[in-house]
Amino acid sequence: MNHWLIAPVLLPLFVGALLVCFGSQPRLARGFSLLSTVALLPIAIYLLGLAATGEIHTYALGNWQSPFGIVLLLDRLSALMLLTTAVLAIFAVLYALRGEDQQGLYFHALFQFQLAGINGAFLTGDLFTLFVFFEILLIASYGLLLHGRTQARVKAAMHYILLNLVGSAFFLIAAGIFYGIAGTLNMVDLARAVSQAQGDQRLLLHAAGLLLFLVFGLKAAFLPLYFWLPKSYASAAASVAALFAIMTKVGLYAIIRFSVLVFGSLAGESAGLGLSWFWPLALLTIFLGALGAFAATNLASMVAYFILVSVGTILAGIALGTPQALGATLYYLVHSTWVSGGLFLLVGVIASQRGKLVDQLTRGPALNRHSLIGVLFFAGAISIAGLPPLSGFFGKIMLLFSATGWQAGLLWGVILSAGLIGVVALSRAGSQVFWRSNAPAREDIHLDTASLVIASGLIVLSPVLVVFAEPVSQFTQATANQLFDVIAYLSLLNGGVN
Repeated sequence: MNHWLIAPVLLPLFVGALLVCFGSQPRLARGFSLLSTVALLPIAIYLLGLAATGEIHTYALGNWQSPFGIVLLLDRLSALMLLTTAVLAIFAVLYALRGEDQQGLYFHALFQFQLAGINGAFLTGDLFTLFVFFEILLIASYGLLLHGRTQARVKAAMHYILLNLVGSAFFLIAAGIFYGIAGTLNMVDLARAVSQAQGDQRLLLHAAGLLLFLVFGLKAAFLPLYFWLPKSYASAAASVAALFAIMTKVGLYAIIRFSVLVFGSLAGESAGLGLSWFWPLALLTIFLGALGAFAATNLASMVAYFILVSVGTILAGIALGTPQALGATLYYLVHSTWVSGGLFLLVGVIASQRGKLVDQLTRGPALNRHSLIGVLFFAGAISIAGLPPLSGFFGKIMLLFSATGWQAGLLWGVILSAGLIGVVALSRAGSQVFWRSNAPAREDIHLDTASLVIASGLIVLSPVLVVFAEPVSQFTQATANQLFDVIAYLSLLNGGVN
């Protein structure tokens, strides 16, 4: 077995436990947290190279082979998600080191625990350990959301915690039904069990599957389960909100994994479970997310609503149910995660320049280096809105051209309408913050150049994705093709690749 498969989980988990002891020693905590987070990047790159060969690798915990033991599973999809997370986490922790981490104790321990939970969710091949990793990342996110203990954060955290506790209960109920009927929680083995189920057993598995999709939908935050997200993300510290940009993708990842593997092409009568519901919910999420961005009264809320637009766009790609659509969707997923994370960091820089006005969309004093900040905001805005020539445009175009028939017309109409609304919202925000200042820049507030450079790093990845659009899209398409080859996953039950 290749022991590097478990490194993205063990490294932040052990470092997080170690950092609990350094709560009163911030310099040590900062150093260990930064080293651990940066170390995840070469590990993710190595695992991406390992997965790029097309082989599906497994790691049997305790050397108990599947389906009897718990396994980690590395394929192109999990490797892509690990790399996306590692890049995002480096910029988030660097921004936090500029002072946000000092607003409360144990920030870095919670940050590492959340990375352990996220990476574990992307790597696990078992439904129960998926639940465990969900709980690890959620518990860590509760503490990170409360970091700084402002009234807005406490209020948003209460709603967030209560909804996720309900979701966790539903998750356990669904897992119990799956185990009671199939006798296994291994995802590949569940795919075999679903394909062979008959009669009432099949109906019970359908009920468990739909309940799981409900839970994943709560994590992903699509309509009608998204109401917790805008206030939670808008009230969080900038570095926390940036890391949270990957949180909705965990739910979408789980939907992809279950819809293509467990309820995929070999599932017989169960094939495509939930896809007919995902389609209208995706389109409504896109449109209502755009309206929310248009109605937002502060920049952080606007970016949070654009995350909802991206969630709906990704869900639409999943609902199309073809390898071509899923390949385009995965390219768009990487783009939306990095750019929205960068915008949250940039909003933090802007808010620090405006005193009591923070990020409110009202006239205020001019910003220091407002031209540079304005250019970065413009680049992030056109990318998140899907305008050429940045990566959001390429991702949406690939997705739109992957749709056929009546679905193509609906998707084009909704995405273009939402894009227009988004452009208007972003233009209004830019004019309020950068052009319509009512006073010169405040001399008592200085621009943290390092924070601006860190925020710009994620936004600059958008043109990087354009420059490398061909190899990236080829990889995402190969990832989609691999996911739809369910037989290759089922072969793991008979030995497979280790």
